[in-house]
Amino acid sequence: MAFRRLLLPVLCALVATPVLAQETYPKTIPSSGGEVIIPAERNQKAYDEFKYAPARRAGDMLYVSGAVAGRGKDEGTDPESFKRQVRRAFVALDNTLKASGATFDDVVMINSFHVWEGPDQPAPRWEQLAMINAVKSEFIKGAHPAWTAVGTSGLLPEGGIVEIQLIAYAPKKK
Repeated sequence: MAFRRLLLPVLCALVATPVLAQETYPKTIPSSGGEVIIPAERNQKAYDEFKYAPARRAGDMLYVSGAVAGRGKDEGTDPESFKRQVRRAFVALDNTLKASGATFDDVVMINSFHVWEGPDQPAPRWEQLAMINAVKSEFIKGAHPAWTAVGTSGLLPEGGIVEIQLIAYAPKKK
C-alpha cells in the first residue's frame, strides 16, 4: 500500500514534467542595448536554424524582420489571391508587433522588396503597389509611415513576390 501511495505522485510528476519544460511565447532574449523578441515556436526554429531575430529592440526602436508574401500551394496569380498573400504577411507582422508590445500605430518605416518580373506576378508594379496599399490600409489606420519600395531579382523563399520589413518606435512598456 505504501508503494502505491508513493507511485501515484511519482507518475503525476513524470507526466507533468514535459508540460512544465515547454517554453512559453513570446520569449525575449537580452541583447546589447535591448532584446530579441521571438513571438512563437515557429519563429524559435527560424532563430535557431537560420540565425536571425524575428524582431529586435534596440533602445526605443523595434526592428521587425521581413514577412514574405508569396503564392501558396494551389493559389493563383490573380489580384484577389495576391491580396490574400499580402494579408497573410501583414498578419504575421501584426503578430510580431503584438508580441513585442507594439502595434501598427508605432510603425515609422516600411521597407519592401519586390520581385517585379516573373511567373508569379499578379500585375505590373504600380498595380501591385495599389493592391499592397489596399491591404496595408486594413492594418495601418493612422499616420502613414515612411516607405521605401525596392525592386529585386528574387527573395529567399521560393515563389516570394514581396517581402515587407518594419521599423517601429516602440519603447518597452514597463
